[in-house]
Amino acid sequence: MKKLSIIAGLILAPLFSAQLVHQPVQSFRTEAYTSKKKAFVDQLIAKMTLDEKIGQLNLPSSGDFTTGQAQSSDIGKKIEQGLVGGLFNIKGVGKIRDVQKVAVEKSRLKIPMIFGMDVIHGYETTFPIPLGLSASWDMDLIQRSAQIAAQEASADGINWTFSPMVDVSREPRWGRVSEGSGEDPYLGSQIAKAMVYGYQGKDLSLKNTILACVKHFALYGAPEGGRDYNTVDMSHIRMFNEYFPPYKAAVDAGVGSVMASFNEVDGIPATGNKWLMDDVLRKQWGFNGFIVTDYTGINEMIQHGMGDLQQVSALAMNAGIDMDMVGEGFLTTLKKSISEGKVTEQQITTAARRILEAKYDLGLFDDPYRYTDEKRSKTEVFNKANREEARNIAAQSMVLLKNDKQILPLKASGTVAVIGPLANNNENMTGTWSVASRTKDAVSIMTGLKETVKGVNFIYAKGSNVFYDAKMEEKATMFGKVSNRDSRSKEALLKEAVETAKKADVVVLAMGETAELSGESSSRANIEIPQAQKDLLAELKKTGKPIVMVLFTGRPLVLNDENKQADAIVNAWFAGSEAGYAIADVLYGKVNPSGKLPMTFPRSVGQVPIYYNAKNTGRPLSDDKSDKCEFEKFRSNYIDECNTPLFPFGYGLSYTSFGYSDVQLSKTQLSGNDQLTASITLTNNGKYDGNEVVQLYIRDMVGSVTRPVKELKGFQKVFLKAGESKKVSFTITPEDLKFYNSELKYDWEAGEFDIMIGTNSHDVKHAKINWNK
Repeated sequence: MKKLSIIAGLILAPLFSAQLVHQPVQSFRTEAYTSKKKAFVDQLIAKMTLDEKIGQLNLPSSGDFTTGQAQSSDIGKKIEQGLVGGLFNIKGVGKIRDVQKVAVEKSRLKIPMIFGMDVIHGYETTFPIPLGLSASWDMDLIQRSAQIAAQEASADGINWTFSPMVDVSREPRWGRVSEGSGEDPYLGSQIAKAMVYGYQGKDLSLKNTILACVKHFALYGAPEGGRDYNTVDMSHIRMFNEYFPPYKAAVDAGVGSVMASFNEVDGIPATGNKWLMDDVLRKQWGFNGFIVTDYTGINEMIQHGMGDLQQVSALAMNAGIDMDMVGEGFLTTLKKSISEGKVTEQQITTAARRILEAKYDLGLFDDPYRYTDEKRSKTEVFNKANREEARNIAAQSMVLLKNDKQILPLKASGTVAVIGPLANNNENMTGTWSVASRTKDAVSIMTGLKETVKGVNFIYAKGSNVFYDAKMEEKATMFGKVSNRDSRSKEALLKEAVETAKKADVVVLAMGETAELSGESSSRANIEIPQAQKDLLAELKKTGKPIVMVLFTGRPLVLNDENKQADAIVNAWFAGSEAGYAIADVLYGKVNPSGKLPMTFPRSVGQVPIYYNAKNTGRPLSDDKSDKCEFEKFRSNYIDECNTPLFPFGYGLSYTSFGYSDVQLSKTQLSGNDQLTASITLTNNGKYDGNEVVQLYIRDMVGSVTRPVKELKGFQKVFLKAGESKKVSFTITPEDLKFYNSELKYDWEAGEFDIMIGTNSHDVKHAKINWNK
């Protein structure tokens, strides 16, 4: 991918201060290093008792004991006995040093521990939620966000992150789409690599890198009904073609650990699925790191109906699981299972070896306290430079969904009414899974506008609560992400909002989801904006004032009413620590938005699952009728709804307009290992400099198995000054044509292909080729 270009006068300068990595971390491991590591771990394992080996497989949650409590706690006693391999959910250099001290000074073999945390989209400096980061379509920016997260986390004692989450999902009802990269395997694969490179860098033993953990293996993003933790069932051909690629990309990038998913695969929970963990992950893909369960993943197999704790623990060990998060099934049952011949000590030794090797790679045996430098913690966490980068990256993630009459960018004059339940709320700006974030220091829209835009009179009204139902609002505001619910009546709130709007030239309306209305265990059957906010928009529309809607969401939403009533819509996702500043930069033109949707936005929940790379039926609705939303009997369509989405995958507007020429091909007849160059001329036809994400799609017209109507195969982010044109070219090889057939053989087939280049998955220019073997 091309590095982000800088828009002169319109965009903040990115503050890159470290070299980006674009190759697997393993490539930096020499033979001598590997040999030395093996010898060290061999010697250590030879000294270990069976209990100590099993102890390395135990990963409890720390709770939140204070400095000085480590040794006296129950966990502290287990650490002293060599029964804990690592901890997570512990924050702070002082606490982590205390706990590590017990391990390396009190335990028999003095084996250091690994310390993990859900560093999902930043540490204290928080970036946009992963779905938002994905909307930047900028791999260097995404990698840089992970790099900063690693820098901050490692400075504060953490050396292992449970990220990236790479679950492909076409299911917006599922709240955890907020943590992933959307619906596409190709885009998801590029992001998976970028995140791994960002976290792990060139060398895990460097103090500013941390071990990555790709999750959730596998298929977690396709739960029935969109309900979290629910059953997943799909064919192997779909697994390999559509859902597995991002996991494999992370493995190919050198990810050090993998987390098992909660769902079942082929009727066997992933945590106990030997085909998944051993046959696919280790044997087919060559993964040689360690596999950890998700939170109580082993124990939960009991509820799946796989047996008691001893049985499911043995099932997990035989499947290839190395580390047990929280459940302690390994710690309490494996010795008995060995004596009964259900598992072997060699399996436990192998699992312990993998964890010890990761600790060796992190340099913990050389210096167990290398990540507990208080000077680093004070200077490298939540500092000015990191926050400035977070502001820039946040602005690049925003997607302009609508801009009637070019109302945006706003003019820096007059009076602006800033209205909505999320307009003056800093705690929700960081989004879900921001466990280390300083939410109270995040910047709200109101603060961001007032502090960065001069010459404008900003006035405020809340307008409505998030929900009419206080209990529903409580469910959506967990983990300190308060909504500051207003006790006034809805009539009083609406009256104040309308009066405020009447005093203004334009309304900036901040509405949508709260941070915890998406995320884990936040599945929604209704993915519309809550009625209280819909009513607020309807009342403001009656004032006749222009309305710029700033949308907060962790998922695709149904926005039919909002799209009709608002004059402009900026999807800000949850933009992180510097959200308010970044939103101000976009609204007032300091940044020209260039984000593109990584996930389709449906017209109604009844269309779900809806995604661009679907397959045709034998009775497809014609493109013409589909675009016009016309019903046709005995065709694959709805009586009461369009086939098309409200906003397609890859969609996003700009303050300027871009023109695409027809597709130009270097040749139309190819054979064997030929290369094809497909090009378009891109022209900036507007008044603003800007970035455009040019997207390449390919359709295999005839196959031995049915093929999608189009598949993303490349993209480039291209900067053009106003009036400028540039030729944009893609090189296509047979590698881009490969897929898994019915025998799960990965290859390409000769025939006709449709080459498509355009601004989103729907609006593309076409050209046909024939490619023979």
